[in-house]
Amino acid sequence: MNNKHFTNIVSTIFGKFASFEFPSFIQKLITNKYISMFDIDLSNYPDKKSYKTLNELFTRKMLKTTKINEDKNIFISPCDALITDCGKYKDSILLQIKGMEYNINEFLTSYCSHLKNIQVGSYINFYLSPKDYHRYHSPCDLEVQKLIKIPGKLYPVNLKFLYEKDNLFIENERVILECKTKNDKMLYLVFVGALNVGAITFNFEDSLYERKNGIEIINYKESEVVLQKGEEI
Repeated sequence: MNNKHFTNIVSTIFGKFASFEFPSFIQKLITNKYISMFDIDLSNYPDKKSYKTLNELFTRKMLKTTKINEDKNIFISPCDALITDCGKYKDSILLQIKGMEYNINEFLTSYCSHLKNIQVGSYINFYLSPKDYHRYHSPCDLEVQKLIKIPGKLYPVNLKFLYEKDNLFIENERVILECKTKNDKMLYLVFVGALNVGAITFNFEDSLYERKNGIEIINYKESEVVLQKGEEI
């Protein structure tokens, strides 16, 4: 894919703006405008004055962790998001939203290890809006076996584009975590990039975006990356 698509160029420019430390009075204006524009609730986050950049606000950390259901048989949401579609799938066909199909083989790519075994299964699509908490947590106890970064475009992933753009999830840049649960089930966590959101840092692999721009594949040894339910990813 061509990483010079206009969505990538726009996102790169915005990324530089969001990471720049403006003088405090200018940053205050930017922060207040962003909070007001997206109606962000900071009641469980550091005070708005503490953010030196827009990116710090966007990736803010909770002051108090949300209480979760600790039953090991219960799968929790990995993020604070809107579910745009979910359900069981068969014949490799999933929905990005009602009426808009995509193929799991193209989505996960041939770099995944178990494609032949996941032609049927269950899926959930989570959409994070600009106002949401942009950190992810493990939905259950799991072991990460492989990380795959797929370069691509950075189209918006809001409801409008989900309805209008075919194969949106397949065209966009994404990072795939191939995981195994405690009961030996395969679980794929796929983080899809979007306009102005073109990078993700993992607590166990924070140098991912310091590498080349092409496809990245990182294999992990058994028990090298083990995440507990609710642990930040």
